[in-house]
Amino acid sequence: MSRRSGILEFAVLGLLRESPMHGYELRKRLNTSLGVFRAFSYGTLYPCLKTLVTNGWLIEETGHAPEDALAASLAGRRAKIVYRLTAEGKEHFEELLSQTGPDAYEDEHFAARFAFFGQTSRDVRMRVLEGRRSRLEERLEKMRASLARTRERLDDYTLELQRHGMESVEREVRWLNELIESERAGRDLKGSAPGGPAQQDNTSGATGGLPRPGVDPRPDTPDDTAT
Repeated sequence: MSRRSGILEFAVLGLLRESPMHGYELRKRLNTSLGVFRAFSYGTLYPCLKTLVTNGWLIEETGHAPEDALAASLAGRRAKIVYRLTAEGKEHFEELLSQTGPDAYEDEHFAARFAFFGQTSRDVRMRVLEGRRSRLEERLEKMRASLARTRERLDDYTLELQRHGMESVEREVRWLNELIESERAGRDLKGSAPGGPAQQDNTSGATGGLPRPGVDPRPDTPDDTAT
């Protein structure tokens, strides 16, 4: 399994844990709400769904009552397929949520993991955040060293581009520092004092205040007319 396909499977399981969806809804949520997968097609999504069904983590259901399915068949239209998470799929997703290995610190995988921090225990959130910060600090050190070696050979525009990249990493490190401080203090992202809801429920928290990476703050309303 490639790293990207593993991230996609993780995100699909996480979204279906919230509610059953059909393929159009899933693709829309992955593209807009999560902001993790900006450019992928149904040709990527449906093989992933097929694999998850084969593994027993999802089941396919017809999204119509029997009489509606018959009418759709007579009209030459395919019945809408809705994907639902199984008990085994939920267990598998929870196992994935608990993992804090190096892959969780990489750019795309971290964004997917962060999108589901509201379903992740506080101690796991801390390990992922600290791992991501450490990874970025290493990257920043290498960028600074590279810039120091090549500064005299770069034209102004290339130099500015490298500075921009460094500033982006520095901003994320500052953001991670704020998140880690809040987690250590037992606060959720709204700044609740220790003893508030985020501390009482170790799996809750972390979706207010600061935006999640790539998340559209507007609520997403799937188009139920799509197939």
